[in-house]
Amino acid sequence: MELLFGGTKAMTVDAPLKAGAATMRDLLPWVRDHLLKERPELFMDGDSVRPGILVLINDADWELEGDLEYVLKAGDEIVFISTLHGG
Repeated sequence: MELLFGGTKAMTVDAPLKAGAATMRDLLPWVRDHLLKERPELFMDGDSVRPGILVLINDADWELEGDLEYVLKAGDEIVFISTLHGG
């Protein structure tokens, strides 16, 4: 994942999305278009992340939070972890 984001391990960003109205479905394309440095096809497949990328929302698997339909809140921590090749 670091290579896709220009070698950056962690970053703090304020996405220009409306908290309480925007969902993960809105955030993923924004991340792809504004933060990803290369190979977007390795990050997204359709409107979701590719298989092999674990998404955590506030330290919980996003599947427990509603996947793409999770409504973002101010201060949410979103983590992307590659489960392929050791992360």
